Amino acid sequence: MQSVVVTGASSGIGWACVEVLTASGFRVFGSVRKAEDADRLSREFGASFTPLVFDVTDETAVAAGAALVDAALGGETLAGLVNNAGIAVPGPLIYLAIDDFKQQLAVNVTGQLIVTQHFVPLLGSDRARRGAPGRIVMISSVSGKSAAPFVGAYSASKFAIEGLSEALRRELMLFGIDVVIIGPGAVATPIWDKADTAADVGTFDGTPYAAAIAKMRGYMIAQGRNGLPPERIGEAVKTALTAAKPRTRYALSPTPLQHWLVSALPRRLADTFFARRLGLAGQAQPVPSDEHG
Repeated sequence: MQSVVVTGASSGIGWACVEVLTASGFRVFGSVRKAEDADRLSREFGASFTPLVFDVTDETAVAAGAALVDAALGGETLAGLVNNAGIAVPGPLIYLAIDDFKQQLAVNVTGQLIVTQHFVPLLGSDRARRGAPGRIVMISSVSGKSAAPFVGAYSASKFAIEGLSEALRRELMLFGIDVVIIGPGAVATPIWDKADTAADVGTFDGTPYAAAIAKMRGYMIAQGRNGLPPERIGEAVKTALTAAKPRTRYALSPTPLQHWLVSALPRRLADTFFARRLGLAGQAQPVPSDEHG
């Protein structure tokens, strides 16, 4: 039985990856941050699932998780690492608390590298292991290719993941370890039903962006509730792990034409699209005069 590690397994995309992979015969080690989530997933998925309790930013805890997987593998190679754990910090960049921005990057970027560094020996950089080298799947986003207003911190983290993944793929060729990116659009998960209270954007009510943020939030909630089923992402992850010749990146979107248009438009036209839709078109500033009088 091949083994895969999935981070951020408690809900959403991570949970769906565990569901698809265990149903396909994989043994899955899934990371969660809470003991109660570990118990719940163990009940839901049975013997095919082993919980790992760690926060991806905690190097000591991640190392302990890797040691548990190493012991369970008994010298065999880990077939896959799915770097899925992540958060989204909303808000206009010029008003965003710097600590919040740092946390966004710590979880979505630095945390992914921490996990990768601790698990890559199990994937085959340690050549003493038995079996073919494993693969790394990085969960990015359409926001890793095109940034929307008010999710700039999240987009910055996903743009970083795109570059990190490409560099990793080329560096890890030395060991035969492939790196594949999954870039989903909106995904229908329970988080959208709680969106009115999930994201603390009330902090920005006193800024010039308040009305535009309200519009953007409405669009995102509507898109999420009509988004892709998370199992669709799980199936793409399975393909990335098992295809003989996987693509370097799989883009998935419930509205592929819309996302293609936004990404294909000249940047200034895309700017105009967002400005009109969200009411962001500002007034032209007067040109300073050299005249005195």
